[in-house]
Parts: sequence; C-alpha cells; structure tokens
Amino acid sequence: MTKQNKTIQQSQLRQDNRLWTKSFIMITLSYFLLFLSLQMLLSPFPSYAKDRFDPSDFMVSLTTSLFALSAIATRFATAALMRKVHRNTLLLIGLMIATAATLAYSYVDSFATLLLLRVCFGIGFGIGSTVMPTMVTQLIPGSRIGEGIGYFGLSTSLAMSFGPLIGLSMLEQYGFDRLTFLGAAASILIIPLLFGSRSIPPQPMRAAHSTARDAKAPFNRKVFFPALLNVLLSVTYGGLLSFLALFGEEEHLKHVGLFFLFNVFSILIIRPISGRLFDKHGHAAVLLPGAICIVAGLTLVSYSTHLIMLLAAALLYGLGFGAMQPTLQAWMLRDSAPVHHGAVNSLFYNSIDFGVAIGSMLLGIIASIYSYAFMYRCSVAFMLLFIFVYGLMLASNKKRRNIRPELEY
Repeated sequence: MTKQNKTIQQSQLRQDNRLWTKSFIMITLSYFLLFLSLQMLLSPFPSYAKDRFDPSDFMVSLTTSLFALSAIATRFATAALMRKVHRNTLLLIGLMIATAATLAYSYVDSFATLLLLRVCFGIGFGIGSTVMPTMVTQLIPGSRIGEGIGYFGLSTSLAMSFGPLIGLSMLEQYGFDRLTFLGAAASILIIPLLFGSRSIPPQPMRAAHSTARDAKAPFNRKVFFPALLNVLLSVTYGGLLSFLALFGEEEHLKHVGLFFLFNVFSILIIRPISGRLFDKHGHAAVLLPGAICIVAGLTLVSYSTHLIMLLAAALLYGLGFGAMQPTLQAWMLRDSAPVHHGAVNSLFYNSIDFGVAIGSMLLGIIASIYSYAFMYRCSVAFMLLFIFVYGLMLASNKKRRNIRPELEY
C-alpha cells in the first residue's frame, strides 16, 4: 500500500468514526424538543387534573398510564410500519397528532375527554419516539455505540429534568392554557428543524435488499432481559413524575420543581462518563453503582422534610438514572443486528413507558391508602429487585463461563 493510499484510508476511517455530525446533532436536538413537549406537561398534569375535575388518586394516575400504554401499542405498530411506509411520512404524522392533542388539552370540559386526548398524544409521541432513535442509530459508529447513545440520551434526560421544572413554573405563574401552547410549539418546531435543514439520514434499504447476513440475522431474545430491568428502573421515575408535586403539598415543601433541575446537574456529569465506561468495561461497571445511587436517592426523598434534603436526593437519583438508562439501551443495541434496531428501540422505549404506567398506577394506589412518603419507600423495593435479578444474571453468566469459557452474554 502506498503512503498516499494509506493516508486516504486513515482519513476515511476517521470520517466513518465521527460522532458529532450535523445529522446526529439535529436529530438529538429534535428528540430533546419531543421529550420536552411531553415532560413539560407530564408532571403538572396530575395537579391540573386534580384541581380541575377532582378525580381520585387512581383516576389521576390514568393521565400518565393511558398515555404510556397508548405509546407502547403505537411503537409496536410503528416498528412494523417502518418496513412498509417511509419513515419521514410516519414522523410527520406522529408530530402532527402530538401537536394537535397538546393544543386541545385546554378546551376539554370533562375528565373522560382529557383521558382520550392523552391516548391521542401517546399515539403521536409513540411514532416520533420510535422513528427518531432508529434514525440516530444509523449514524453512530459501532465502536462508539455506548458513547453515542449516552450523548443522544442526554436529550431525554435534559428534557426530563428541565421539562417538569418549566411545566410546574408555567402552571403556577401563567396557567395551563399557556403551558399547552408552549408544549405544542416544541413539537411543531421539530418539522423545520429536521426537514428544513436536510438533516434526516437517507432511508436505509429494506431487509430484503440489505446484506444477506443482516437479513437472516435472528432477533436476539436476550435483549428482553435489559428491557425488563428498564421497566423496574422506570417504575421509580413514574412515581416521581406523577406524584412529586403532590408529595410537596403533603410535606409542605415549596419549589419541589427544583428537584428536576438538580437532577439534570448529575445527569450532565455522569452521561459522558457512563457511556465510555460501558464501551470499555461493560454494563456491570455502570448498572450496579447506578442502582445503589437510586436506592439512596429514593430513600432520601421519602424522608425529605426540607428542600435541601429533596435536592440532595435529586443529585443522587440523577447520578443513577442518568448512568443506567442509556447503558441499558446501548446494551440492547450492541447485542442486536442493525436490521433489528428499529424493533429494539421500540422495545426499549416501550419498557420505559410500561414502567412509568405501572409505577403511576401501583404507586398511586399505595399513596391513596397510606402517604406519598410511604409510597416512595415502597418504590425502593423495585430497585432492590433490580439489583437482585441483575446479580442473579451476573452469577449465572460467571458460572457458565467457568464451565464453557467461550460463552458470552
């Protein structure tokens, strides 16, 4: 090989290994806006519904659970439709449905209609949150999957932190009507951002025209295990999203929305670190310390009687959640063939919404019988179960490798 050819090859390798391309940045920013639209309304919704229609705690939890369940069903359908319908068309349809439902929230006159709109929003959100992650996985170099997903996941984590803070502040100062307009604006802004800047990567070939190896690659059923772990993790977040504002009222704590702001400080610090740890040392180096941080954070939340305690809990919870969630997604993608990335992303985000739905309903029932403080103590049990199940998997794999060293999970 000549020196010139060697230089060209090295240049191509560097280019193939680039992460921060224009398309990656624009899709990540668009995904932030999609989740911001969701999160600005998700946390204030229970308080608004309670004040406006005076439903029971269980009925209030349905504003979160029905949205999540409709998003889950939609993602399964979207993963299948992407093989037949152009994903740009699906994305546009999803964004328009989500925007229309958000604008309509302020005009409902019954709780039943409000729940119906939550289902509609879940459909639009489910489409968008399946198509965009599938686009971005097409752009991330295979050797940097943990790092790439970690940075892409910052879009959701930042939205999960800033969204509730903005939403609760907007609800208190300007009312629910203006909050819904802001949420709709965030969704509709995605259209010119992605389509106007020509940042959408080209539609990949269908499986029938892709490489023979990818087309014949079986779906790796082992990804269901990290998806189950993600359900347990998301249950705890469902309790925070749905009931933190009501917990603040119960404990006479003001400015509880600051929990989500302090949460993001930890996430910003841990995300780049956790992604590199995963790429170099695997998921155990991230998941076990992260789970311990969440146990400590939730325990501190349940005993918080002063704002300073709640903010300390936010820092701990952010460290754990910010490290664990993208690690679980990167684990699932790394163990899957590219042709299955759409289905894997659908499964990952479905596991989040399923966990949030279960957490909202189950923890809502506990809160209605006992208290919100006791409810958060109960949510710790889900993370202890996470540690137990994950520990069993690690022990089982270690035993298998000792018997047959070539076996890898």
